[in-house]
Amino acid sequence: MTTVPRQPSSPDEEPPRPDRGRVIRRRALTLLTIVLLIGIPAGYLVISANQSRNSGKDKEAKYSATGLTIGWPSKVQRRLYGIPIPPSSRDVAYYETNNYKVSRLYAQFLTDNEGLDTFLEQIDSDPAELKEGDFAVSDRDRSVAGWEFTGPGPWYGLTHSQKDPSPTQTVVVNRSNPDHPMVYVVSMTHP
Repeated sequence: MTTVPRQPSSPDEEPPRPDRGRVIRRRALTLLTIVLLIGIPAGYLVISANQSRNSGKDKEAKYSATGLTIGWPSKVQRRLYGIPIPPSSRDVAYYETNNYKVSRLYAQFLTDNEGLDTFLEQIDSDPAELKEGDFAVSDRDRSVAGWEFTGPGPWYGLTHSQKDPSPTQTVVVNRSNPDHPMVYVVSMTHP
């Protein structure tokens, strides 16, 4: 059997119109595809940008705060700055500053005599190095931390200098309570 090729329609005939339901479904599918390919990634970018901006504001607020924060510095901070706060300490507070030249960690804590001895040993010092009346912490660092060494004493201090990149610690101890010295430390390191 031989097949006859299909004859083109005459130019006067109107082509058949597609079903209206089919047209609506095709347009809806096209719109859905556009939304999925463009709308969702664009929405994600907007949400991500807002989260990033808010994160920056939170960090800015955190690092623009001045003065001591009640609580313990992180283990990483204590290790990096060489401030081994004795575990039995209380009234612990700290503050960290950083710039391209120098980083400092300010810390204070109330401990007992054994805790003070342990702290000094761990920074390669000892109680004999504490000099009465020596306010080793500079006026600038006192101002930053909000420390005023004006209360009853006696007051003792020392500076434990180390070669870079190891931190240098300045320590002031208030022994107005002979059994529970209050320790103030500034540790400075050059990144």
